[in-house]
Formats: sequence, C-alpha cells, structure tokens
Amino acid sequence: MTEEQGALFALMGAFLGLLVWGRIRYDLVAAATLFVGVATGLVPEETAFEGFGHAAVVVIALVFVVSRGLTNSGAVELLASKISKPDRPLALHIALLSAVGAALSAVINNVAALALLMTVDLQTSEKANRSPALTLMPLSFATILGGMITLIGTPPNIVIAQYRAETLGAPFAMFDFAPVGLIVAVVGILFTALVGWRLIPVRDGQGLRPSAPQTGVYTVEARAPEGAKAVGETPSGLSGLAEEHDVNLLGLIRADRRLPGFSRHEEIRADDVLILEGEPASIEAFMGAAGLDHPAEGEDGAPALPGRLTLAEAIVPEGAWVSGRTASGLRLLSRQGVALLGVSRQGRRFRERVRGLTIQPGDVLLLVGPPERMADVMAWLGALPLAGRETPVLRREKAAFAAAAFLAAVGAAVAGWISLPVALLGCVGAYALGGLVSGREVYESVEWKAIVLLACLVPVAGALEASGGTELIANAIVGLTGGWPGWAVLLVLMAVTMTLSDFLNNVATALIAAPIGIGVARAIGAPEDPFLMGVAVAASCAFLTPIGHKNNTIIMGPGGYRFADYWRMGLPLELLVLAVATPTVWWIWG
Repeated sequence: MTEEQGALFALMGAFLGLLVWGRIRYDLVAAATLFVGVATGLVPEETAFEGFGHAAVVVIALVFVVSRGLTNSGAVELLASKISKPDRPLALHIALLSAVGAALSAVINNVAALALLMTVDLQTSEKANRSPALTLMPLSFATILGGMITLIGTPPNIVIAQYRAETLGAPFAMFDFAPVGLIVAVVGILFTALVGWRLIPVRDGQGLRPSAPQTGVYTVEARAPEGAKAVGETPSGLSGLAEEHDVNLLGLIRADRRLPGFSRHEEIRADDVLILEGEPASIEAFMGAAGLDHPAEGEDGAPALPGRLTLAEAIVPEGAWVSGRTASGLRLLSRQGVALLGVSRQGRRFRERVRGLTIQPGDVLLLVGPPERMADVMAWLGALPLAGRETPVLRREKAAFAAAAFLAAVGAAVAGWISLPVALLGCVGAYALGGLVSGREVYESVEWKAIVLLACLVPVAGALEASGGTELIANAIVGLTGGWPGWAVLLVLMAVTMTLSDFLNNVATALIAAPIGIGVARAIGAPEDPFLMGVAVAASCAFLTPIGHKNNTIIMGPGGYRFADYWRMGLPLELLVLAVATPTVWWIWG
C-alpha cells in the first residue's frame, strides 16, 4: 500500500465513521471530506467540482422534480386510493400496498412513492384499528425493492449506469435493470406479505396515533361545476365517497339559499354548493374525487384561482384586523388572489354561509390560493400561520398530461433519440409550462443534501480509484476467494456491499463498490456487467437498520419502531435477496 493510498483510505474511513455516527449532516460530512482531500493534495483541485456536472447527479435532481410533478397531478393518487380498504385481510393489504409501492418506485423516486402511500396506509390502519407498525415496514422495503426495476427508480442504479459509461463506453439502459430487479422485487414482496410482517415486533399502542385530531375540523363550502361527478347524485348517494375520505356532508346550498335539513335526497345540480366538514387533506381529496371546486371560482366577477394552489391554515389572534369582518366584506379573492375555503371554531357547525360568517378571535381559517401568496395574505389579515399545516391542491385534470409527458421522455431515452438527462429535462420543462410545478417547486422538490453528497463524493471516489485503492480492495477479495467460481465471488462482493449499505448512504456505497466490482471482475477474468449489476442490487437493499435508506428512516417515527426492530424482518430479506439475486444476475449477465 502506498502512502497516497493509505491517506485516502484514512480519509474515506473518517467519512464512513462520521456517517455511521450520524451526529453531523451527511452532506456536510461529504463537503468536508472533499475539502480535506483537495487541501491535502489527495484530490486534484481541477476535479473538485466535476461532480456537480456529473450525469448521475443531474439525473437524480431531475427525477426529484419529475416525481413532484407526477404527485401534483394526482396521477398516482388514483392508483393509491384503490388499496385503502380497512376490511381487507392484512396479508392481502400488505401484498397490494407493496405491489403498488414497488410499481410507483420503478417510475418515480422511491422516497416520493413512500411519502404518498404512507399517508394512505396510516389512514387505513387507523380505520382498521391496527398498529401501522405491521404495514409500514413492508411498505418501505417494497418501495426500496421496486426502485431496482428501472434506471431512474433509485440513485444507485443511476450511479452504476454512469460508471459503466465511463469505464466500458456505454451506460446501462432504462430497463436493463428490470430482469433482475423485477424477479428480486416479486420474491421480496411475496416474503413481506406472507412471512415478513409476522416477524415485526409490535408493542401495545405502537405507532397508534392519538385520538385527538392532528389538524382542525373545518366547515367548508364546495361548488359542483357543470360535468362534475357529484352532479346528478344526491348527498346520500355521495355518502360512501365521503366516508371513504373521512368527510361529513352537512347540507346543500342552491341560489344562495340553504335547503332544509341535510337535503340527503335532493339531486345535486350544477352550481350547487355542498357544505362539508372534515380535515384539510380529507376535504381536498374528497373535492377532487367528486369533481368539486371552490365556490369563489364560480361567482360573478370573482377571478378564478390560477395555477398551483395550496390549502393553508391560520389562527386569528385577539386584536387581529380580520376579527369582526366577513369573507365577503373582505373581498379576499379580488384583492389578494386567495379565497377563504372554510372556518374551524372549536368543533362548532355553522348555519351561515362561510363567506358571510363573522370571523372571531380563536377561529382557524382555511385559505386556498397560490403558495407564494399565503405569507403576505396572512400578514394582511393579521392571522398567524400554523407551521407545517399546508395541503397541496392536486391538479387532477392534468393527470393524463403528466403521464403522457413522462412516458414520452422515457420512450425518447429508451429509443436512443436523446440522452436520459435531456429527456428528463424536457419532461420537467413540460411540467413547468403546464403548471404542474412552479418555479419555486422545481428547486424545493430537489433533495439538495443528497445532491451535495453525491457531487462531493464523485471526485473523492475518482481519486481513490486513480490511486489504485479500489484495485487493492478488489485484489483482497480475489485473494480471499481464490479458486472460487465466479458466482461465489459475486456473492461475496454483494454481501460486502449490502453490509456497507446498511450503515451508509446507498449512493456512497455504490460509488465505493462500483470500481471494486470492476476490479474483481478483471482480476478473475470474468465479465464486468454481472459485478456492476450485483453492486447495484446490493447497494439498494439496506434492510437491517433505519439509517441505511431514507425510507427506513421516514417510517421510524410513524411506525413507532426501535433501531433493533428492523433486522428481524430485514435480515431474512437480505439473505433471500442474496440467494435470489446472485444466481439471477449471473444467469442473465454472466
């Protein structure tokens, strides 16, 4: 081992140790590692910032934005809603939930897929009166498994594809990962649905949400426009849909007059206004499912609410300017471009129209409008925003457009007409022009910590490879497995990579293990592709700890898991993945 190699191993060892320690943000650790590498001359200064222009970094950033656009369009909401049936047997629920999660993770970022389905699963668990600990871990593992199916499903696949382009002259294509990834995902999902969830330790009350509502219950008005699903129905006929979304139907308003009682058997006409009660997210989902919009959009002289919208909550303090006024008197929509959708007043139900309700101190207002306007409008009203209580309004009418733009981008890349980064950039541009993502959301949706991590590690990993450090590790593995068949050497490499990924970021693991895989393959005279594919699979499969993959970290709080809970299902799943993936990779690519 040379002095340079020893210094680089020490630098990487410090980097890995700090990541496992977990007290410092991983992007700061990566940036500090790059700085030390450049300052000590281990990393050439001229390559220090090459990582920010690396194709893998660009693709990962664009995938985050595309995922936001698909989510904003409601294209994935429809699919997710089909699995929310509390009376379904638990094993079947886990199987369907996992299959949907894996399918979504193949086409959008697996973190985004989990974030969407976790809400659905928590609601289903609450209705079924069971601990979400039984279902959240299988869901997390399924989204990780599904990400392996395509190039864009998980960052390690992107890293491995680009590394292959640099070393062998061409990257892996979009669906080159599918034969192995699909087999592993199917076997893994069957395991989680039939056996895995039974291995999860569940303590009394684990993960159960408190009985008190997490957000306010609002009285809201929603208009039925021409052609809405609700038109021609009765409130009684909509009760099933309302119950599915945890919304109460309180009445019907026609021509500014509230009809008697709850009007349960009155046929809903175009421009009728329904009075709803529920939490913001439930109301937004029900309005989307029933095709309802905001009453202000249909009023004469009132401008339509444009572009991307969000629901925001704000409390009215004593002495606020808005106190004692009504929404119609404020002319909030025409003056500020934001509408008052509903009011929450300590659980009271109102007979008055929401726009004619006199606002009182202590009321919580539910506002709808462009996200960028909310802070100014709340300051104008003198109301105090409730942090973390924003609910995006999905653009469900653009779901077909979002899916078509994404499929066109993927198709163009698969056909070889343009590169994947350029294709995804075109998809992001289409989403921005179509109003699915705002200029602010383009930047907000990118997980910048992950981008900085990858961009800083690219030159450090390159220096380690250039110094012969990765070749040294590869030779050690070859020496340990001397005389073994190629598939057995591949198994060892995958086991080492998988163990690293359980404690490190999967992108960091892929960057470190990819050149080692190439070195091992060349040392034993085997083809490189099965070793690169094996690294991609192993780097993605981090199931032993909550820190190996962000999805495992996300579910830890809602599921009420402890650090040691993960290995109970994660260890047999990792062994199963090794048992299935190793021969599959060798058979397909070897």
